[in-house]
Amino acid sequence: MQDTPNTFDAPMTALPKAKWFRALKHMAEAEGFYAPLGPKHAAAFVEDGDTLIVTFESYQGIQALSETAQPLGWDMVRAMGWSHLGVICDGETWFRTEEVYTFFDELTDDGFFDEFDRVVFYGAGPCGYAAAAFSVAAPGASVVAIQPQATLSPRMTGWDDRFTDLRRIDFTSRYGYAPDMTEAAQDVHVIYDPRETLDAMHAALFHGPQTTLLPVPFMGDAIQGEMLKMAVLYRVLAKAGTGKLSAQSFHRLMRARRSHPAYLRNLLAALDRDGREALAEQLCRFVVSRQNAPRFKRRLDDLAAQRQKAG
Repeated sequence: MQDTPNTFDAPMTALPKAKWFRALKHMAEAEGFYAPLGPKHAAAFVEDGDTLIVTFESYQGIQALSETAQPLGWDMVRAMGWSHLGVICDGETWFRTEEVYTFFDELTDDGFFDEFDRVVFYGAGPCGYAAAAFSVAAPGASVVAIQPQATLSPRMTGWDDRFTDLRRIDFTSRYGYAPDMTEAAQDVHVIYDPRETLDAMHAALFHGPQTTLLPVPFMGDAIQGEMLKMAVLYRVLAKAGTGKLSAQSFHRLMRARRSHPAYLRNLLAALDRDGREALAEQLCRFVVSRQNAPRFKRRLDDLAAQRQKAG
């Protein structure tokens, strides 16, 4: 990893939305280019190294997840010396607009992606859908998608009742069905919690030979945020950008969850729900022996008292 001189180290926190997008435009134009893509989308390119990471993010997600209120990819520019193309949406759009389609059409026609040795597409949730769908613009790219939807078309995924008010969005035109759009990718990694039923059903639709499903049980329905808290997400993307991401290397990195409070709480809740008291007691002993965990200590005391009472 390397330190990369740039002009976008200044935090963008506490800026109203309009000023935030103006700051994004100013910083991106100093290092690359900025392109407004209709009323709800924009693209910001920062040029640096021969590896390009393309991230799909929402304005709302950036505000919630970034301490500096900057696109996630800028951290990869600073840390790895990569180039970054960030496509930003405002609200729940799934990036399904003609302006975004045309933007990627033009990048392909101009040979934009051919200028880089490696290209990684990344996103989570609706942005994971977009990372998979628009990867078709850069054949041979790597895709890392966390909890992606395959489509919201009611004909294909009518069983997903989370986004019924958004089914009017057209998923049948260009860049529509995400699993089909990944057929030209070099490799596709889909990260999801198999205990989150709807996420698992969408993940199962990504079944091409280049696809690796990466289940992470008990990580819940906000995996991106938890991976950021564990300081794992950037390391996963770094491996993708160097061609070293595999199921084995991913799960090795995810061992960090063994000391991650949210994962441990989810695991304990599942054991309690299933009535597996012996395993719950073992888990609590494991946790309290390694960290200050009052909740686990109380539960351990309760389980020990129950076992003693039962003789």
